[in-house]
Amino acid sequence: MFTVEQIELAHSKVKSGADFPKYIQEIILLGVKSFETWVFDSHTEYFGDDDFNTSSNAQYENLTIAEESSGELFISKLKNHQKGETDYFTFCKDCAETGVEKWIVDLDKMTCTYFDKANQEILVEQIPQ
Repeated sequence: MFTVEQIELAHSKVKSGADFPKYIQEIILLGVKSFETWVFDSHTEYFGDDDFNTSSNAQYENLTIAEESSGELFISKLKNHQKGETDYFTFCKDCAETGVEKWIVDLDKMTCTYFDKANQEILVEQIPQ
């Protein structure tokens, strides 16, 4: 199975949201089926076949997630990130400020779903291939 180190090596090539689709293709080849990233510290839980899972460590000091989500503002910030205008940490701060608590990527469906603190979907996006 895959390791967090292999995933982090693939992720190290991501400079902005514009690089995300290539990263996704690389981790699919490693055997990742889905992952869940928590915005407050960017630790991620990765899932593979046969109930395999592994988790990364926190990537930064805890961020405070806004109690109320702002879907429109979040989508605006996400579009900026996808155009390569922000780095990963800035995107995570934008998520926290707009009430995004986590996102779940399903690599079978090729979707990324963003959730608020009440576990309500803010946005479901198709991952470009």
